[in-house]
Formats: sequence, C-alpha cells, structure tokens
Amino acid sequence: MLDESHVRREKLAALERVGVFAYPSTVERSATIAETIENFDAWMQQEKEITLVGRILTIRVHGGLIFIDLHGGTEKIQCLFKLDLIGESSFNLFRDCLDPADFVQVTGTLFTTTRGEKTLTVTTWKILTKALLPLPEKWHGLQDVETRFRKRYLDLLMNEEVMARMQARSKIISSIRSLLDGKGFLEVETPTLQPIYGGGFARPFTTHHNALDVDFYLRISDEMYLKRLLVGGCEKVYEITKVFRNEGIDHDHTPEFTMFEAQIAYQDYRYGMDLFEEIFEHAAMQTFGSTDIHHGDILINLKRPWRRLRLVDAISEIGGLTVSEWRDVAHAKDSLRPRLREAKRAQLEQMQSVGEVIACAFEELVEEKLQQPTIIYDYPVEVSPLAKKSADIRFVERFEAFALGSELGNNYSELNDPIDLEQRFLEEKKKEAAGFDEAHQMDVEYLEAIQHGMPPACGLGIGVDRMVMLLTGTENIKEVILFPTLRPEHDATQSKIL
Repeated sequence: MLDESHVRREKLAALERVGVFAYPSTVERSATIAETIENFDAWMQQEKEITLVGRILTIRVHGGLIFIDLHGGTEKIQCLFKLDLIGESSFNLFRDCLDPADFVQVTGTLFTTTRGEKTLTVTTWKILTKALLPLPEKWHGLQDVETRFRKRYLDLLMNEEVMARMQARSKIISSIRSLLDGKGFLEVETPTLQPIYGGGFARPFTTHHNALDVDFYLRISDEMYLKRLLVGGCEKVYEITKVFRNEGIDHDHTPEFTMFEAQIAYQDYRYGMDLFEEIFEHAAMQTFGSTDIHHGDILINLKRPWRRLRLVDAISEIGGLTVSEWRDVAHAKDSLRPRLREAKRAQLEQMQSVGEVIACAFEELVEEKLQQPTIIYDYPVEVSPLAKKSADIRFVERFEAFALGSELGNNYSELNDPIDLEQRFLEEKKKEAAGFDEAHQMDVEYLEAIQHGMPPACGLGIGVDRMVMLLTGTENIKEVILFPTLRPEHDATQSKIL
C-alpha cells in the first residue's frame, strides 16, 4: 500500500500529464482573505469578482459540489466549486489531484450559505503549489512539544495561539523602536564577532577566523561597543540584536537570544529605571491595549511606577537575612550556607568576598519570589565590574528588574573612570584564576577608548525574549522564539526524503 507521499506524487504526475505546472511563479490576487472577510457584505452586494490565494485546509466532496477551507495569513474562508459552473474537466482535476496543504488561486463571487457561512463561489482556479506531505491531522493538531519546536512551520499553521504570540512579539519589538526613536535615540549595529567578549558574565562560543588566523567570540553582549560610541560623540544609541552565551538551557535560558541594549549620555541609573518601566508599559499598551497581563492565576500589572527595593533590603525583607551584619566573608558564608541547596554550597566555597555572598543570597532566597514587576538596585561592587560606585562604596549604581521570579534586564550607571575600571578588570582576572569561568575579560582597547574621555552615562539592557514571555503570558522561552536552539536530530532516513 502506497503511503500518502507517494499518492501525492502520483497526483503531481497526473497534473503534469495534462500540462498543468504545479509550481508556477506568477500569482494573481485582488484581495487578502482578511480583507475579504472585513468587506464581505459590501462586496457581496456589489457582486464583485475577487481573486484569493491561500492554502487548502480541508476538502469536502458532495457529488457535484466541492467545499474547501482556504487559509491565508490569520484568516480562512470557505470556497465552493460547482461542477456545472467550472466544467467537468476542471472539477474532476481539482477533485482527483488536489489535497489539503496545497496552495491555490481562486476567482469568484461571494455569497452566504443558509447556515450563515461566508463563501466564495469559484469560477476559475489555479494550483500554486503541490504539497508532497500532509499537514497534521486537524482535530489532534501538532501537540508533541519537541516536534512543535522542530517543525515550527507546522506549529504556526495548526496552533492559532502560536501565530498570535509571534505577531505580538513583532509588535513588542516595534514598540521599543517607536518609543526610543521618538526620544531621539539612534539605532546602530555593532560586531557579532568580537576579539574580546564582554558586557556580561557568561561563557562564550568560540570560532576561528581562517583568513586572519585568530579566534573570535560570538558576542555575549554589545555593551562595550555601544559605550565606544559615547566616546565618539553619540549621546543616545540602542541596538536590538542576537547575543550568544554558551550556557545551559531551561525555561528562561537559551544559548541564542535577543537583547535590547541602550546607552544614554549624561544620565544615571535613576533615569534608566524610569525608562525601563516606560518601555514595558508602552509595549503592553501598544500591543494589547492594557497593562494587565494574565499568567495563569497571577495578574501582572506593568503600569508605572513599579516597586523599588535596595538589594540588601530585599534580602532582609523577603529572604530573612540581615546581610549588613556580616563581618567578613567567612561569617557571610556561615550565615548563608544553611539556607542553600546542596548543589549551590560548592559554589559558595569558591566565593572570595562578602559582596559575592550577598549576591548569592539574593539569587537563592529572593529572586524567585519577585512575582510582580520589581526593581532591585545597589548591587555589590564585586559582582558589578562595569558599574559606577554609589555613595556607599561597597555597592554600585546598578539595578535589575524582575517579574514572575525571572530577571528582565541588567542596567547601571556606567563606570567611566579608566583607573577604577582597570582595577576592576584585574579583580576579575583573580576570580578567573580562582575557577570562576564566567569572569569579565580584560578589554584593553576599551580601556584605551575611555581614557579619551567618556561622558557620564546610563546603560540599559533588556532580554527581549523574556520581555515577550512576560507580556504574552508564556512560561517557556522556546515558545516565544520561532526556531529555538535544539539538539540536532540524527536520522539516517533524512537523506532519503526526496
């Protein structure tokens, strides 16, 4: 018994035998299906002839009648083929050689069935693409999670919420651009291949440049290059780009993700807090018309202002530890150790400063409890090598925003003192020597750049994928990325597909 692929190939051959080319390049269309639905009553009264294109979802044959559901974009419409209207040869060719998943062009006029179904009566038709594999079965759809991610093209067709989520993502990113452009920001592009990776704590992906015979790194951030532009006289710049971090994969981490980064001269992190909140509020209003976002039973409100807490106060209030009483690193470790999971205790022993232990306490005891949008500010200097010190020099003017227990972005008043920064880089080298493989790298060229003078500035970073997760009520980062990073499938039969 022939499988469906072979049956479809036989139908393709049958079309070719009668001189029908199943993959033409020329297409005619007078309206989209969405436009047709919107103007249906007026065009029906006018008896307007329209030409539509789309993919066949279903075919139903009833004697001398064929009904199909034609899908295009986000809408579908019923089409009716009548034997006595289009002729026996055309009717039989459609009935015998076309299948669900094929693309067609249809021309006709509109009417409404006795059941109220908006329908196009077809007078002529043309095949645009013969599909050699079927779509997933209509009622069960595409449900296996890994298959959905690997075959996103089918996921978009079979699951309406997936298409809606991706359309929302596009609107969210557009809203960021419109807001920043309206404030006089300049959108720029910076290198993806970098000789020194920086701007974050992460392990990079390494690649070799054959012509130059040197190793480069896929960027973990574009921050260091945006700040060079401040030295060059740009005052407000931003970039929305892919960054790459060679780290684990879970519900809110993926090695390849989209980052929004901005640098604003003559502003500090207080301005950044205000702008951060405005970006999220603006995106919610532009995309959904509301700042209320539902995540299961939780209602998230993105309306400004958000709650703001100093990091040490958050640890005390939410985590139940008074870190201001820690005398030294040994005392800090002894206080925190009983509160940690066994797997985290080994990392605790590698920490060399009170500031690192404070940051660990926050991550382990507080972060996941921050459900409503919250800004946490004034981080320990030891975990913030690129941020300017605050009035209390143990801390820096850095803030991170959180919602649903997940970080949304990292931001700070930029350190523009080259002498201080060089010392911070040297401290990072010590951490690297002690086994911290995500230590920030010494960037000599950047140090030279800011010695020419960099203005006071605020840096802003937002994980776009997590932003989309928050605004669309999504729990898995793979759901908001069209083609997420997956382990390759090793299937020897793949080479025999054609």
